[in-house]
Amino acid sequence: MMKYVSINGVITPIDQAVVSVMDHGFLYGMGLFETFRTYNGQPFLLNRHLERLQSGCESLHIRWQTDEEQVRAHIYSLMHANDLKEAYIRYTLSAGTDILGLPSGAYEQPTVVIYAKGLPDTSRRVQLQQEHSNILSSSELESLQQHLSRRSKSLRKLHTLRNTPEGDIRLKSLHYMNSILGKQELLQYEDQPATAVEGLMLTSRGEIAEGIVSNLFFVKDNRLHTPSLDTGILPGITRAHVMELAGRIGVPVEEGLYSWENLLAADEIFLTNSIQEIVPVTRLLAEDRSYAVQQQEVGIITARLYAAYEKEAYHL
Repeated sequence: MMKYVSINGVITPIDQAVVSVMDHGFLYGMGLFETFRTYNGQPFLLNRHLERLQSGCESLHIRWQTDEEQVRAHIYSLMHANDLKEAYIRYTLSAGTDILGLPSGAYEQPTVVIYAKGLPDTSRRVQLQQEHSNILSSSELESLQQHLSRRSKSLRKLHTLRNTPEGDIRLKSLHYMNSILGKQELLQYEDQPATAVEGLMLTSRGEIAEGIVSNLFFVKDNRLHTPSLDTGILPGITRAHVMELAGRIGVPVEEGLYSWENLLAADEIFLTNSIQEIVPVTRLLAEDRSYAVQQQEVGIITARLYAAYEKEAYHL
């Protein structure tokens, strides 16, 4: 149970944690956040999350300078206070207090709030015999596919469209209404179990964009595809990392503009985010129709990428 949060580096009981009603994060949604998880107690890909956060602050004219060692210290202190060995971390940076009205200059004193809640034990879920090899034995492949099959989801096509970014690229901002509307639509379908279904948002032009809380990949003819940033999707940290991993294991990657029909014809589909990692999609849903993605539940490329991700996460 989460008992404490960190506000500007101060460990604070949740029932005493407050932010000013004049904070422009509250008034206008001016702020950013990052979510990531720990492995062996260490935040994974933290430097990349902080780089994205720093870039977003520059776009929003929020004066904040990243300090990775300080951020790590604040995270460790919060995990210790909440008695956590592994944690889901949300690092929130709000613009801070200002006038009631649009600001006349940069935000000089942002508010930083860190949340940490527990995650299940993340000891290696699938033991690989050849730790430093990109080649999986048949038994390892089968074990990975079985493990991933238990984590698989369905992907439902939504009517709620992914809105266009406010600026040049989509920021992971506090303005989250579009995703909440998508989640509300998804719940209306009453798919069961609800936790095993993600919603897919398209652009106004009909291109597939991303999940409510995930980026999207599919495999066709041994080539990995993912929607281009031109669709207005979030440039996900895990998305970029998976694309790098694909290059390391010799899988070509293509970013482009794709349709729902491309998904229906895909050999494999999976979702990514920093908490759930790589999640296979085994069924596609649209209104009252259901489509199987492939004959085998989890594809070989999905399993190979998951194995590469595991090795990275546990060898920090």
